[in-house]
Amino acid sequence: MRKKIVAGNWKMNTTPVEGVELFKEVAAKKGEVCSCVNFIVAPPYTHLSEIVKLSRGTGIGVAAQDCATEAKGAYTGEVSAQMIASLGVEYVILGHSERRQYYGETSATLNKKMEQAYANNLAPIYCVGENLEEREAGKHFDVVRKQIEEVVFNLTPDQFKKLIIAYEPVWAIGTGKTASAEQAQEIHAFIRKVLAEKFGDAANETVILYGGSCKPGNAAELFAKADVDGGLIGGAALKAEDFIAIGKGFSK
Repeated sequence: MRKKIVAGNWKMNTTPVEGVELFKEVAAKKGEVCSCVNFIVAPPYTHLSEIVKLSRGTGIGVAAQDCATEAKGAYTGEVSAQMIASLGVEYVILGHSERRQYYGETSATLNKKMEQAYANNLAPIYCVGENLEEREAGKHFDVVRKQIEEVVFNLTPDQFKKLIIAYEPVWAIGTGKTASAEQAQEIHAFIRKVLAEKFGDAANETVILYGGSCKPGNAAELFAKADVDGGLIGGAALKAEDFIAIGKGFSK
């Protein structure tokens, strides 16, 4: 049985005080959801230390939203994987579409970040997905395959076991548009097939999250699909009630 995961990417939202309150609300409501669901939150760097402390004993995992390509040195403004891991953080989101789009991250960049994550025992949540132009041109399978082959295929079998994949239809992030449950299942099944080409049966254990405008109203339909193992949630993760409602999308 693959893990069921609902991860909340807070992006550049909330002050540290607001973030603490949000986390406390999520932790207080978590008991309303099937214990089979694993929650992860990814607050901004400034909140990580306090959120990790609060997370102890709650069963909620904590992720960073990114990490540096280098281990240390004269890289003003960067935060290393070692710094993140030293706080007790377990996961790191890598390759988010916003990082690719706004900050020019490439497969070469992401291979370096993967190396740093694994060197510091952080489990990567690796994002893949196509934009609207690529989807409309029918290139979505090619785009996703390339993003997997150029980065994930460089992992060792042991590293691969720790990996979580998040599929993001970029055209559905923050737009209110959502891939249909059928579209989500189609691309998730394709991702698993591509992973199996390199890693064999281990691909059946890989958690693949859906990351495009997942909401309380469509979570159950999405999560009912065979290859959709949960969600990487953006806007809806900023309201504890909505985030918990998405977790309830998994049938007990």
